[in-house]
Amino acid sequence: MPGTRALIFVLTFQICSLETETPTAGCTFEEDGDLNQCEYSQGVEDDFEWELIRSYLLPHLTSDLPHGSYLMVNSSQHNPGQKAQILFQTLSENDTHCLQFSYFMYSRDGHSPGTLNVFVKMNGGPLGSVVWNVSGSHGRQWHQVELAVSMFWPNEYQVLFEAVVSTERHGYLGLDDILLLNYPCSKAPHFSRLGDVEVNAGQNATFQCVAAGKASETERFLMQKQNGVVIPTISVKHISHRRFLATFQLDQVLKGDQDLYRCVTQSSRGSGVSNFAELIVKEPPTPIAPPQLLRAGSTYLIIQLNTNSIIGDGPIVRKEIEYRMTSGPWSEVHAVNMQTYKLWHLDPDTEYEISVLLTRPGDGGTGKPGPPLISRTKCAGKSLHYFVYQENH
Repeated sequence: MPGTRALIFVLTFQICSLETETPTAGCTFEEDGDLNQCEYSQGVEDDFEWELIRSYLLPHLTSDLPHGSYLMVNSSQHNPGQKAQILFQTLSENDTHCLQFSYFMYSRDGHSPGTLNVFVKMNGGPLGSVVWNVSGSHGRQWHQVELAVSMFWPNEYQVLFEAVVSTERHGYLGLDDILLLNYPCSKAPHFSRLGDVEVNAGQNATFQCVAAGKASETERFLMQKQNGVVIPTISVKHISHRRFLATFQLDQVLKGDQDLYRCVTQSSRGSGVSNFAELIVKEPPTPIAPPQLLRAGSTYLIIQLNTNSIIGDGPIVRKEIEYRMTSGPWSEVHAVNMQTYKLWHLDPDTEYEISVLLTRPGDGGTGKPGPPLISRTKCAGKSLHYFVYQENH
């Protein structure tokens, strides 16, 4: 039509496909792979080494094994319980990322070739507990697993893969395509930063682990101590369909429980691993020396608290005097805000036992009474009146 104008809108859509992005590091074990990206080493505390397989170089490869390039363990060539370990390169990623790998476990008679264990070592520390594992025969095919390791600068971690030969000694274990991806895992949840927890000795310590991502209904939640002790969860609360809160409690902790702890999820599809947080156990303070007597009267005692030296941890937020008759069942506690204190309204010529109580912040922060001062009040004074009788003569 004459005089008619048409407006044309052009809409541009950007579609992000995370799965097509190039891994930032990894090992495919192909001969033409990028050797700068693939860094791994055989274990030094194991019994034998993983074998690098390139099927095109093996004209008589058994039909039990898949074609391609990968690492392999033949269980029939080793004794039950023997281990082979391989360490992936040290990682210090500060952004959200995903470590992906594929495993192969197959025996034609259905017996288990062994167990594949995965460990995450932090800052070159001890091996700790397994964060993910699988056993049995799972068909002549590859299975993909994801590790969502939450790590924050300047910490670093290293993943160790361990094959353990079964008692049946039948079949093969394979490992391939260990890839570091610069986007979140889709099969394992990512933990938020886990903070340190400080409590006084004898109290319960609670860690709360918040994670985001997709968790399966069979997801197992646990807490791991750096030395390998595993602690079960007491509750898991789903905040939303992609966010949950796991709570762990350690009962009546002592100084020996002070260590590093982390949260872990486990399912057949992968594992989420948090950073290590420290459990700090403080010892409630106790004076080393008894209070000092400055002056005694018949109804009072003036003492100096003498709290310069203590056993335990500060800071001191409250000071108290606890006193009682040495021969009596009762006791009283008075709050004190000075270094000297006067106990009033005492009985004359009576022995008292006096101790100092110190308190630091937090529940259960009051320590045991310090060494007692044992002191006696003076006798009460008596007034004597003399009457003089004078007889007049």
